[in-house]
Amino acid sequence: MIIAGEASGDLHGVALINELKLLDDKLEIIGIGGDKMINSGMKKIFHINEMAFLGFAEVVKHLPFIRKVKSKLIETVKSEKIKTVVLIDYPGFNLSIAKSFNSLNIKNIYYISPQIWAWGKGRIKKIEKLISRMIVLFPFEKEMYDNHNVKADFVGHPLVKSIEEFNFLNRKQLINKYNLNDEKDIILLLPGSRNQELNRIFPDIISAAEKLSDNLNMQTIIACAENVDESFFKPFQEKYNFRIIKGDTYNLIKNAKFAIVKSGTSTLETSIIGTPFIVVYKTNLLTYLIGKSLIKINNIALANIVAGKTVVKELIQKDVNANTVYEESKKILNDNNIYSKIKSELGLIKDRLKT
Repeated sequence: MIIAGEASGDLHGVALINELKLLDDKLEIIGIGGDKMINSGMKKIFHINEMAFLGFAEVVKHLPFIRKVKSKLIETVKSEKIKTVVLIDYPGFNLSIAKSFNSLNIKNIYYISPQIWAWGKGRIKKIEKLISRMIVLFPFEKEMYDNHNVKADFVGHPLVKSIEEFNFLNRKQLINKYNLNDEKDIILLLPGSRNQELNRIFPDIISAAEKLSDNLNMQTIIACAENVDESFFKPFQEKYNFRIIKGDTYNLIKNAKFAIVKSGTSTLETSIIGTPFIVVYKTNLLTYLIGKSLIKINNIALANIVAGKTVVKELIQKDVNANTVYEESKKILNDNNIYSKIKSELGLIKDRLKT
């Protein structure tokens, strides 16, 4: 069984499934994932779209459904006689279900560590008790687990390999493929894959992008996540000038001049590809206040955490407004020294993600 709860987990999950099937083509996999994992042959119990709760407040509203999911998973591991479960990220749910699996003598392997380095180390004791082995993506995570006697392997970040092997289009090919304006640089928006994120973040960043496009002679493109219905953006097209492109995010990042990126895995993808960007994040106020009281690090963007310093500007909560996003983006785009420094330091982030 493999359990992934969101779009980034689906991406890592399908890569894992493909590699496992190279080792054993008779392997049967069942679990929770998205279209990629399902299309690779995983038998679906629930789809990630059903699991898209964001933050403390939203989880409370979905407790009856969460209980239903847990009950179904426990029933399945018993009926299918499953001996090993791979839990991918999604710690609020996965560490909870791991406790139930552990009581059934099922081996829990955790792929992509919960961010205990951000939220305090109280969860390490729980992980030590419930998880047979951690498979981690960042070198500092292995050091942390080694210091707490938790078995862990650093395997490098799979995004580095997938991006290095990606067959990128050049700018001319991208322009021709989507009939874009060859005379204007691209400002790319990566607004997230959850409805709550989109509703809170997109109105301000599209307003900022429109102003940047007008004042700096650029064109705005939305990199639409696979699981997002494009109809979400349609009302905004009555007011703003932008294109929606779905399913070609890496080519868009590669050929963009600049990006505005929702905090998450996309900050790593954009860093590895090497396009300068700023990070935005806004959540439910209660979730933010609880998170702020618990978080133990200075940055929220994975790119900055890997770098060990602030390489890309982070705009959080009230700072995610059209004016601030515009002004911070303009500073970078109007100063070649700042732009070049960011681009150079993104290369260091990529190097740290390799084994």
